[in-house]
Amino acid sequence: MTAHTRAADAVAARRDVGAQAEVHTAALLAQLGSRGWYIRHDLALPRSRANLDHVLVSPCGGAVVVLDTKRWHARRATQLVGGRVHCGTEDRHGQVEAVAGYARRTGRALAVPGVVVWPLLVVHGSPIRGGRLEARASDWDGVVHVLGPDWLVPTLAAAPRQADPRRAAALAARVDQVLRPYR
Repeated sequence: MTAHTRAADAVAARRDVGAQAEVHTAALLAQLGSRGWYIRHDLALPRSRANLDHVLVSPCGGAVVVLDTKRWHARRATQLVGGRVHCGTEDRHGQVEAVAGYARRTGRALAVPGVVVWPLLVVHGSPIRGGRLEARASDWDGVVHVLGPDWLVPTLAAAPRQADPRRAAALAARVDQVLRPYR
């Protein structure tokens, strides 16, 4: 086996592990469908090569969640160190910045006044101190929520205060129009 083959095998193995984490996240999110959430998976940002793992429209129709799924090392805790997200000693804050960028670009692409876009990162494997973190990203005014899978559904289920099925359906239709399936 050559070094090139080993490297290609390692990349393929990481993709498989990441895909399994995305499937697990999708299974967790399915519970929200009966609560009025619209859930989409594997969407492309317009004029980009970026893949949005999961996009959700809240039952109130006033919020879109851009959710990125990660699988990090199970024996290393995820925590904030000097305001940056780390898995063990590895700085993973670039992924926080990435999901904030996806959220910003999603909001621009949707161009729906009054709609809030929330960036969220769910981390499988690595335990998160306290179950959740609130990280800051440059060029993003709010926080980026970094959650363990056990915190995902309870956090999202608690978010909408007042359901507006018509507004949620209209926003979901706009998501479907603008964010096409990733190929």
